[in-house]
Amino acid sequence: MEQQTSTSSLQASPSPSPTHSPSLEDVMRLLKGNTDSQRLAGLLLVTKFFDKNDKPTILSVYSAVGSTFLHRLLLTGMGKGGGGANIDNADRHAYLQLSVTILASFARLLELAATDEMLSKIPLVLELMPNQSNLSLTEQCFEFLFLVTTAQEDGAMTFYRSGGMNVLASHMHALPDGSHVMELAMKLVQFIISKLPAENVYLEHPTELSKMVSAIARQFARLHNALKFEALHLLSALLSSSYSGVLFSALQSLKSDDWSDNLRIGVMDVLQNRVGPAEKLRALVVAQHAISIVGEDWLIGPTNLPDGHSSFPAERCILLILESSRVEIAVLVNELAYLKYEASKNSPPDSETFLGTLRNLSVAFSLVERIIKLMSKLGENEVFAESNSAPIINDSTLMKMIGGLNETIGVVLDYLQDAKDHGDRKGNDLLASVRVVGSYLAEAPPACNEKVKDLLGYMLSVEGDEESSPFQSISFLLPMLCQITMENDGCKLFASAGTFGAVVGFLISLIDSSDSSVDNIGTILLACDTIMNFLLKREQFHFTLENSCSVKLLQALVRWTANTSDVSMIMMASSICSLIIDSTSEETLLRYPEFNDDDLIALSLLMKRSLETHGQDMMSSDGNSEADLYEIVTSGYDSWADRFPHIKQVVG
Repeated sequence: MEQQTSTSSLQASPSPSPTHSPSLEDVMRLLKGNTDSQRLAGLLLVTKFFDKNDKPTILSVYSAVGSTFLHRLLLTGMGKGGGGANIDNADRHAYLQLSVTILASFARLLELAATDEMLSKIPLVLELMPNQSNLSLTEQCFEFLFLVTTAQEDGAMTFYRSGGMNVLASHMHALPDGSHVMELAMKLVQFIISKLPAENVYLEHPTELSKMVSAIARQFARLHNALKFEALHLLSALLSSSYSGVLFSALQSLKSDDWSDNLRIGVMDVLQNRVGPAEKLRALVVAQHAISIVGEDWLIGPTNLPDGHSSFPAERCILLILESSRVEIAVLVNELAYLKYEASKNSPPDSETFLGTLRNLSVAFSLVERIIKLMSKLGENEVFAESNSAPIINDSTLMKMIGGLNETIGVVLDYLQDAKDHGDRKGNDLLASVRVVGSYLAEAPPACNEKVKDLLGYMLSVEGDEESSPFQSISFLLPMLCQITMENDGCKLFASAGTFGAVVGFLISLIDSSDSSVDNIGTILLACDTIMNFLLKREQFHFTLENSCSVKLLQALVRWTANTSDVSMIMMASSICSLIIDSTSEETLLRYPEFNDDDLIALSLLMKRSLETHGQDMMSSDGNSEADLYEIVTSGYDSWADRFPHIKQVVG
């Protein structure tokens, strides 16, 4: 420390008589002394007079000490002062502790915390923290940083640019659970993400944020006080950012997965206790993000802490989330129905309330769909019978899950029925409802009860807010339609609800779209499978194919395969075409204005390619499936060839 007197003279400086305690006036005289030794002695004594509510005293001390001396004292404690080389480590640490204590005391007054002098200390305090293991000193540093950062307009940016994110990430994991210093650190995180552009914070510090999430998740799991809910709020905010994708990737890369176990235990704590609906909804939001990061198996992962403080049955998490989601859905669809069909009679619904309800509903729907997906995996893997990576879900739990899902889907179907009754078929809420219904019925076709049958035509007509015609609703229902058309009853429903025309229109739109992604090809094949299932059984229902819809489908399938050598696509398209033209004739087809000689030539070439495929041994690895399709084409050709002389001539 740069001193006006030598270090030895500082050590020999007179102190107040031990026979009586110094008064505040004595201390103030020392603080205003001419030498560093006197000021240092005054600082050592002044802390006894500090009371956070004694504003005049703190202001007097701040004025008496002056910024220059306190700054030099801090630098000396950090080993950066010019005279610091002659001071041993014990004294240096004492100077550091004293300077930080005084700074934290000053920062408790807002008018002092808001000064440029205090703002300038943020980089120094951040610089000294990585080298400190003293918890008391660390707590005072965090207190100073929080008070000054939040008091200044430029506080958040100064903290951020001075390496504050790195300091938070490196310290939080070692802070005691539930401590005041942990609370201060969490408040700093909350302030930074609320004040600074999320794009900068997330893209520049994904690793640091992941470490913070891990530390906060530990508080969420282990605490049972108000700080637990502060952790919940902060986790919800961190994980819900539109830039959180990079954070999710960083969390996936963490060596330890304790953070995901802690999130699970914390969510279960909240959902099974008597807390407000807002807190339960936040817990569901955290659960949704956890599943997005690690997958559906998170729902049935470990449910006990290493120290044994919390332990739950393996199936508790998934049952709690399903039940909580069911309750949320029941409440939220009622709110939406009221806002749309009752409150709107007097005035339009408040947009903020409406959008907030939609967001909350999307969270609950997402969780239900994840549970459905997990149930599908459990069925495929025979409840993980041969795996030690996840606990077994017993039959009793599965029955509870099925019961909960049936009840949930029933509520959603009632909401759709209400919308149908009001002539409402447009909205993202309705589209999301169709999606969750389709997800479940695809896995549980027997659940297609009378209510589903009555609503199928309506569900296929639902449009999203940005759609001009139904498309996504058909996509969401397609897996279910493919399942039910494997049975006669399902085909009967497919024929009677206008479903054939809807799926054909959807397929044509997909074929003619510019998107040729793998996902799109898979959806096209699924639609083809659905149509194929129906066409093979259509005669049982006296369903006629002599209509413009079938003609347009023929043309679309020819276009789809015109420039491809994929055998499975060629065989699928030609099989459907064969089944369609078996119900008509060349003469009848050419009567349709939209079907001309060029279309007939293209159709003939497609049939020729498919019939030549088997003979040239061009079948792919999925030979059995394609052999079945080839059988459909050849048997159909024998049936209709004489009615299509042009195709017969081309085939030869």
